Amino acid sequence: MKTPCEDVIKEIIPTIRALIAKDLCSKYGFTQIEAAKKLGITQAAISQYISLKRGGKKLRKIKALPEVKSLIKEVSKGIAEGKISKKDLSNKICLICKTIRRELIK
Repeated sequence: MKTPCEDVIKEIIPTIRALIAKDLCSKYGFTQIEAAKKLGITQAAISQYISLKRGGKKLRKIKALPEVKSLIKEVSKGIAEGKISKKDLSNKICLICKTIRRELIK
């Protein structure tokens, strides 16, 4: 039996990172290296997120959730403006994840 946390680790967190990475690079002009540093991951991971080799399975469903879309934009903007620390980022990703789980269960 697959637990909800396994789904989160394998599909939801990568999708959240993919959406944030894509925003940082396309909307705010970050390089993949800069985005990777801000997210605490590798440039290779950013490349895979942007090309949807990672995080693409639930992208359409998650992207369609208005509250999640708003939270992703808020986080991306906060990172771009230097207003979100690594600890804050972790908490924001946790909030986004909880929102996604709540919305997808409805």
